[in-house]
Amino acid sequence: MNFELNEEHNIIRKAVRDFAEREIKPLAKELDEKEEFSLELTKKMGEMGLFGMFLPEKYGGQGSDYLSYIIAVEEIARVDGSHAATLAAHNSLGIGPLYMFGTEDQKMKYLPSLCGGEELWAFGLTEPDAGSDSRGSKTFAKDNGANWEINGSKIFITNGSTSMCSGVTVQAVTSINGDKKEFSTFIVEKDAPGWSSRAMHGKLMWRASDTAEMFFDTCCIPKGNMLGERGMGSKIMLKTLDSGRLSIAAMGLGLAQGAFEMALQYSKERKQFGKPIGKFQAISFKLADMATKIELARNLLYKACWLKDNGKPFAKEAAMSKLYCSEIAKEVADEAVQIHGGYGLMKEYPVERFYRDQRLLQIGEGTSEIQRLVISRYIMDE
Repeated sequence: MNFELNEEHNIIRKAVRDFAEREIKPLAKELDEKEEFSLELTKKMGEMGLFGMFLPEKYGGQGSDYLSYIIAVEEIARVDGSHAATLAAHNSLGIGPLYMFGTEDQKMKYLPSLCGGEELWAFGLTEPDAGSDSRGSKTFAKDNGANWEINGSKIFITNGSTSMCSGVTVQAVTSINGDKKEFSTFIVEKDAPGWSSRAMHGKLMWRASDTAEMFFDTCCIPKGNMLGERGMGSKIMLKTLDSGRLSIAAMGLGLAQGAFEMALQYSKERKQFGKPIGKFQAISFKLADMATKIELARNLLYKACWLKDNGKPFAKEAAMSKLYCSEIAKEVADEAVQIHGGYGLMKEYPVERFYRDQRLLQIGEGTSEIQRLVISRYIMDE
């Protein structure tokens, strides 16, 4: 067993951490307060080569392993959840299914521009009445002979309304036989007639990321824009989520790391009863528990990435990583606020933003309850 990262991993961590500290950190508070998506910072992430890192160079990627990408998400999340969400959703949910299930023509058409830093791609699965139950989807696609016509709506779609969004992968019902639905996935480009989107505001968390509602009103797309085979839509979306769970886990890990570092620094500076509060057992034991949980979370996530990079089954470990890192983010952020005391409740201190941002991690891309369901099924089948 070798727990050492290679030189490339260490270089990526340092480069992304430096970028996050230099470019994102000074603007994170203001963007959060204004609920403003930053085109400039998003494009800078793309210019760094963070879009499509794990894709082969022929498609515009960096040819890196998946762990390299996960480290990049972790380091962005260590500073700001909103920009980590933009990066994670574009790579895992946007680029991922196009790369894994697209034809060679589709890959060559879409992937190079999506890796270049000027465009984002969205993942259209969740609907107003279909969240954890993704097969409750009501969006319908009809074959009219010349085109596919899509009618329906999607909600809580990351990167779906920004001007950088060039399209979305949509799950839709293509036939119903009694109680059984057939699902297929479609590539919908931004200029497709009948497709519209609007930004959702008033969020508790990730306020500087783009979250959208999407509407398909007799949206016409070419016959060649089906992704994968007809009837394979649910499989494609769920396979995509397996990899996506790793990126959400990375967000939880990075957020926990950032919150821990804030709490540690504060405990060294804040003095009560004549000495730094970190010298008191009540605080030092909290920090010890936080550090231990983060170490466990990192080991679990990196193992899941190792399995994926080595072509081994990783779905169970991805669900475990997503569950554990999300829960640890909640626990560490909560203790970080507690260590800050009253100051932890003030927007002047970034730990307040971290406390809010962690809340989505137990909901997005499969709730903690769904992760436990997935894990339990794998356990029962072993």
